[in-house]
This record gives sequence, structure tokens and C-alpha cells, in this order.
Amino acid sequence: QVQFVESGVGLVQPGGSPRLSCLNPRSTVGIHYMGWYRQAQGKQRELVVRIAIDGRVTFVDSVKGRFTISTDNEKNTVYLEMNNLKPEDTAVYYCNSNPPAQGYWGQGTQVTVSS
Repeated sequence: QVQFVESGVGLVQPGGSPRLSCLNPRSTVGIHYMGWYRQAQGKQRELVVRIAIDGRVTFVDSVKGRFTISTDNEKNTVYLEMNNLKPEDTAVYYCNSNPPAQGYWGQGTQVTVSS
């Protein structure tokens, strides 16, 4: 199965504002939500933000007001704009549909917030 491909920056200083990208290799037919997930060391993977096909966005409280999700359908790409990063945002970030397609998880992209 072809997987999502995430990319972005590795080490970011607190307060930084990087952007992550995710190439979606799948057809979007039948996908109602695309989301960004993250997994911190020793913790379970969690959904942090998702966007519906009608553009509605849902955030978890910890990133509300700091993260933005967007899509470029021509490029089959989903973006995560992150602002005012905090050390607790350190995690591996993944994209997937929501609910997630289990066989399509990519390698993720590490984001480490540290000075």
C-alpha cells in the first residue's frame, strides 16, 4: 500500500513557526476528513487537528489558536502551519484520513522544540 509522505523541519526553537507538508498518495474519494496526528515519546498517537471536505476545522485544545491545517487538492497535499511552538509540541507528526486508514501511515516527521 502507498503511504502518506510527511516532511518538515526537525529542530525548532520555542516560539518557532514551521510548516509541515504531507503528500497524500490516495484517492480522496470517500475521505471526509484529513488530519494531522502526533505521537510524543512514550505516549499514544493523538489527532491534533482535522479538516473536513467542506473546510470545517477541528482542533484539540492544546493547539487551538496556534496550529492551522490547509489542503491543496491540485497537489494532493495537506499542510500543518504551526505557530508559537512549545517544548510539549515535540513529537513525530503524521497525516492520515480521519478516521485513519491503518495501512497508510507514513514514517512521520520529527518535530523537536528546544533551545
